[in-house]
Amino acid sequence: MDVNQYVFVRGARQTRGTLARWNGEPWPVLRSWLGGGIAVAIALLCVVWTISSVAQPDPTPLSIPGVTEVPSATSVLQILFGNSLVLALHAFACVAGFIAGASLPLSAERRTGASRWIHEKARPVAFAWVIAVTCFSLATQAYALGWTGATLAYQLQIPTGVLMLTVLPHALCELTALFLPLAAWTIASRKGEWGNLLAATVATVAVAIPALVLAALWETYVWPQILQAVSPVA
Repeated sequence: MDVNQYVFVRGARQTRGTLARWNGEPWPVLRSWLGGGIAVAIALLCVVWTISSVAQPDPTPLSIPGVTEVPSATSVLQILFGNSLVLALHAFACVAGFIAGASLPLSAERRTGASRWIHEKARPVAFAWVIAVTCFSLATQAYALGWTGATLAYQLQIPTGVLMLTVLPHALCELTALFLPLAAWTIASRKGEWGNLLAATVATVAVAIPALVLAALWETYVWPQILQAVSPVA
């Protein structure tokens, strides 16, 4: 068996074993992921509130399904498409953590010369990529959501604090689901359990998808009714 086959078989066996162990007792590990995801979601919402309070709103009206147009399944799919891209980015970061923390050291041990040197040097590069992806995701989402919040509050003539309260039910669910893979990556890095990250990617994505569907349905069909109740012009 060559090096690549050995690493693949070892990783697949470890992933199956980890998933089987979690399936027998899922709550302890799921609880830690949810705690991390909720913490990131709350912190991000606080930053979004701050940005939306100071950002210059765009006078161009935004389209709000259920308020400015009739909500439809297309609106739900558009929300899911955008969120699926973010979830995929975070999931790939989790996979990169598995490769850097578990696969590359195992592969490097069975190589020599320049090949071993390349595999050893690739590990910090992969870790740096994960950190960069996390920072990029947080910064871009905070800015985009903050600017959108400022514009919506201006358009609906409501305070940004009131707007944040209306989005809290679906935003907290949505952001927690999106950051589950990164919560798993953080927990694994602290414990040195890099071999669990591929299984964590599968599990967190499986948990996140139904949560994102629920959040998209709420945002399309329920949130507009809340906006109409609090806004004098909606």
